[in-house]
Amino acid sequence: MSGSTTLELQRASNRPLSGEAARTPASDDKAMLKAAADLTRDLNVARPAIYWADMIGSAAVGYAGLLLAIFANSALAAVAAGVVAVLALYRAGSFIHELTHIKPNAVPGFRLVWNLLIGIPLLVPSFMYEGVHNQHHAKRYYGTVNDPEYLPLALMKPWTLPVFMVAALLAPVGLLIRFGILAPLSLLSPVLRDQVVAKYSGLQINPQFRRPQPEGQFRRQWLAMEVACSLWAIALLAMTATGIVPLRAFLIFLGVASGVMFLNQVRTLVAHLWENDGEPMTVTAQFLDSVNVPPPATLPVFWAPVGLRYHALHHLLPGLPYHALGEAHRRLCKALDSGSAYHESSHRGLYGLVGRLASSSWNSTR
Repeated sequence: MSGSTTLELQRASNRPLSGEAARTPASDDKAMLKAAADLTRDLNVARPAIYWADMIGSAAVGYAGLLLAIFANSALAAVAAGVVAVLALYRAGSFIHELTHIKPNAVPGFRLVWNLLIGIPLLVPSFMYEGVHNQHHAKRYYGTVNDPEYLPLALMKPWTLPVFMVAALLAPVGLLIRFGILAPLSLLSPVLRDQVVAKYSGLQINPQFRRPQPEGQFRRQWLAMEVACSLWAIALLAMTATGIVPLRAFLIFLGVASGVMFLNQVRTLVAHLWENDGEPMTVTAQFLDSVNVPPPATLPVFWAPVGLRYHALHHLLPGLPYHALGEAHRRLCKALDSGSAYHESSHRGLYGLVGRLASSSWNSTR
């Protein structure tokens, strides 16, 4: 998953950062790229049993936590169950990232079941990521104005960072409006429909990105998922308004959904260094602008699940299944010497990355 906001976040300056952050390789580290391809050829096959067990198990724990939070007899128990629900549903939701990369028949039925269990109930159907995230991986688009998932946050004014996070907390309300109100109304207005598709149909952070109309089979899949989400959003709002669903239960559901979105936004905040100011980058430069948080760090298990702790490696090998990234990282660390650019993408943890980003943003205004 990826954070979403339509706020116009302003850059503080167009000046490059100083020191290490200013270094942009003019050419690729060919030894690293070759090693990444050669050493991982046998890891490219998705293992369906792992995908199914992980996703369904996470969803089951998440919804059990949500129910416990709703029916808990004390505030402490509700909060504890809510935290479990957020972590588990966030992990289950993170498989939307895998859906954009694995081959269509690699795990038969996975896309449909994921949408039924997670995408539709949480109003984040896979069409909101498919076709958007892929553009983030295009070499000529990464870090440019055409990248839907990139903002030069390290070069922008410091107030943009808290706004970036608050937007995630409000995302579930925005999704209810998008599917429960705007989608039905857009059937009556082609102009509104164009706006809904262009601006409000992608999990993106770049407010300048405009999505084109879907075509062919993808359009049919999109419409089926959109109808299902709209019916669910309308039903949920109607049942809450009529008292069938207690207001407390509805608010807890929104709170858990907001927690999932917020945690994903935290992960998005440190998925990259966000130091590119719009110019095309080499593959190595894209890699170095991305982040790995490998072991011995332990907390990434919770805030960067489903292989997202190896986000820089993922940009080198976007087709590699999430369960193979750890082994690929170990092989590359062992094979590449200390001077390789590969080692420069590894960071110790969340707090250092957030501190670096905040410091870069603050210094860019001076």
